Amino acid sequence: MSFFERKRREVPGLNTASLPDLIFTVLFFFMIVTHMKSYNVKVRYKVPEGTELSKDSHKASVVNVYIGAPLKANGIDSGKGTRIQVNKRIVALDEIADCIRMERDKMQPEDADRMTVAIQADRNTPMSIINAVKAELRKANALHISYTATSAKIAAGQRENAKPTRR
Repeated sequence: MSFFERKRREVPGLNTASLPDLIFTVLFFFMIVTHMKSYNVKVRYKVPEGTELSKDSHKASVVNVYIGAPLKANGIDSGKGTRIQVNKRIVALDEIADCIRMERDKMQPEDADRMTVAIQADRNTPMSIINAVKAELRKANALHISYTATSAKIAAGQRENAKPTRR
């Protein structure tokens, strides 16, 4: 009967020598594909609330305009009043049109065609400043404008869940 005995076969071990190569390849892929925001906001703003909100669909063609009070830099107050920041730079009101044109020139042609300016203004910013910014955007032929806001439902929920503070 020894003629018909079966040998027990063992499953060979899994070779993990190429696993680090695979992990680093996936890591490099995500590092190349991911788009990171490459600038810091230099103005302080509290976003207003809204009811009819939608999301931007194409982030590569968005130019952000921040309007608000200046932040303190290194503990030094950088002045009072309202400042305007276009993507990375703080600009004066009359420089906005040139700055928007420069941002459009940096974009790919298909992104430049659908360029949107996202105005992120403090809720206490006077409408005269926002209207002046919009007039400068018209000079630069940037006619697609969106306004950033938080949902009124979300903001109301945050107020209800907030703990009262003692004074």
